[in-house]
Amino acid sequence: MTLPENTLDRPPHLPRHSWRPLIMRLHFYAGVLVAPFILVAAITGGLYALAPTVERIYYGDILSVDTTGPALPLSDQVGAARTAFPELAVHSLRPAATDRESTRVYFADPSLDPELLRAVFVDPHSGRVLGDEATWLGYLPLSTWLDGLHRHLNLGEPGRIYSEVAASWLWVVALGGAYLWWVKSVRDRRRKRSTRILTVDRSMTGRSRTLNWHGASGVWLLAALLFLSATGITWSTYAGAHVTDLRSALNWQRPQLDTAPAGGEHAGHDAATTGHEHHGAPAIDYDRALAAAAGAGVHLPLELTLPAEPGEALSVTEIDKPYRWTTDAATVDPVDYTVTGQIDYWRDYSVIAKLADWGIRGHMGMLFGLLNQLLLLVVAVGLVTVIVRGYLMWWQRRPTRGSAWALGRAPIRGAIRRLHPAAAAGIIGAAVAVGWFLPLLGLTLVGFVVVDAVVGAVAARRFTPR
Repeated sequence: MTLPENTLDRPPHLPRHSWRPLIMRLHFYAGVLVAPFILVAAITGGLYALAPTVERIYYGDILSVDTTGPALPLSDQVGAARTAFPELAVHSLRPAATDRESTRVYFADPSLDPELLRAVFVDPHSGRVLGDEATWLGYLPLSTWLDGLHRHLNLGEPGRIYSEVAASWLWVVALGGAYLWWVKSVRDRRRKRSTRILTVDRSMTGRSRTLNWHGASGVWLLAALLFLSATGITWSTYAGAHVTDLRSALNWQRPQLDTAPAGGEHAGHDAATTGHEHHGAPAIDYDRALAAAAGAGVHLPLELTLPAEPGEALSVTEIDKPYRWTTDAATVDPVDYTVTGQIDYWRDYSVIAKLADWGIRGHMGMLFGLLNQLLLLVVAVGLVTVIVRGYLMWWQRRPTRGSAWALGRAPIRGAIRRLHPAAAAGIIGAAVAVGWFLPLLGLTLVGFVVVDAVVGAVAARRFTPR
């Protein structure tokens, strides 16, 4: 008795050494088994892309002000916030960047999670406290929740496995699909058929039309998917650690401010000029500190962080805003308000560090503002449609006889044997290297091989004569 179609030798129309069967089988297994992770990442990422815009509406009563006139000294604004929370110590503040924005004063609040700060919003013109929220790295609760949903489904560290699997496989699936679509176009051209890569042949019906939409949409999204995969990997737990080690070894990491005492006459100054602001400590002239930082090239919007230890300097760092390419920073002595250190973005960041910084901000929808967010939303919606059409093709390929719940067959077996021995050895070596650098990709790839072997063994035993 013959074996089923999946286990037959090379079909006559394929060249002896063809990459297509291997890529097809890998694309199939990744699409069926990993696509759910990518689908969830696409949906949650699309929601997160909208967070800054939705946040400005939802928290409009505390983020924006209607009053006009000259702004109060920052010390008075901080004082108003401290009046609302007299038992808490000031950690940092974000002065209003425009006349229509509120000032944020951050407090270390023992009642919150250690990673959170209490943000108090103050009208810079009247000093009126508008409200307060628990924040994480400056993000308000809505953005924090959506960010957690995208990164780890709000399940903590165990949930990050899903996002790392998605980021690790996204580039493989995208490049594999692009290769298969290109091979199909070459084959169609040789057969004198209409060739389309970026458009859909609407004359097609059934599975062929689904394939057209799937392939053309994937090609349009290819560059964005590769970008999202590369930048997403930097946040992952296991692969991200390898990226960090690599950047450190090559001195590609982001430079850090040094706020440690310089050992001068102010090095022993305590409490009031150091540590988070405490009662009874000499007041810090925040406006003077910002003026000193501005002289070093650090401009609004920015965050000023108080010293954490005696003798340390204030740190003043630019924060993200649309179309801002830099994140300059400076340290300021809280006694005489001299600049004790600075980071000049164009001078101190390596080329790779700049690209990584811009990439991360683009991934988060911050680099180009609303345009960036809308682009990410379009990519997310497009990726969802590509995945759904992939599953639809699988369903449309199912046998029409037998069970109504029968599934489509996997592409033919023995793909690795169709490669030249040197190519096969190279692809195995590359898989081992990539699997080491991207551990969850490596583990799931091994899982694919095991599943494939088991399915093949079961199929072979079923069709072996007794």
